[in-house]
Amino acid sequence: MPQKRNPDAAELVRGKSGRILGSLFGILTVLKGLPLSYSKDLQEDNEGLFDAFDNIHLMLLATKGMIASLKVNKPAMLSSLNSGFPTATDLADILVKTLKIPFREAHLISGKAVKFAEKSKCKLEEIPIETFQKIEPRINKDIIKAISIRRSVYSKTSYGGTAPQEVRKQIKKAKKRYLWYWW
Repeated sequence: MPQKRNPDAAELVRGKSGRILGSLFGILTVLKGLPLSYSKDLQEDNEGLFDAFDNIHLMLLATKGMIASLKVNKPAMLSSLNSGFPTATDLADILVKTLKIPFREAHLISGKAVKFAEKSKCKLEEIPIETFQKIEPRINKDIIKAISIRRSVYSKTSYGGTAPQEVRKQIKKAKKRYLWYWW
């Protein structure tokens, strides 16, 4: 129906990845015994190779079209970030870095905070400081501020991270690297 907006291209690309992996395993299986024979089994390499090449090309074209027509719904994305507890690992990491707590213990503390937030139907950063301090007395306001979604995204500044400047850097690199292909 015309009113539906199914991610057909993404689903087809995802589905074709299984076919391409099948081709890879097929050729790896053919190649595994080569040193022991006359290598006539290499007659079987072309079918999978050309099929994978053709399908990857098709997948790239479909992905290009999908991205070109993509419209980001920022309010919906932000709303979905409020479901679940995407900064729970950030909390554990911050406890390890700032309080020098072993990760195993920090993971347990983070888990207790998530359970409280689930029961209270609130985000992690909305848990009162007093409650956090009942779980771990050394937790302070700076730690709680550091577990907001925005802070989490902006804090990932390593190569390939989610910080906006890093994302822009990767987009620029990708455009430079693959410009030849898209034309």
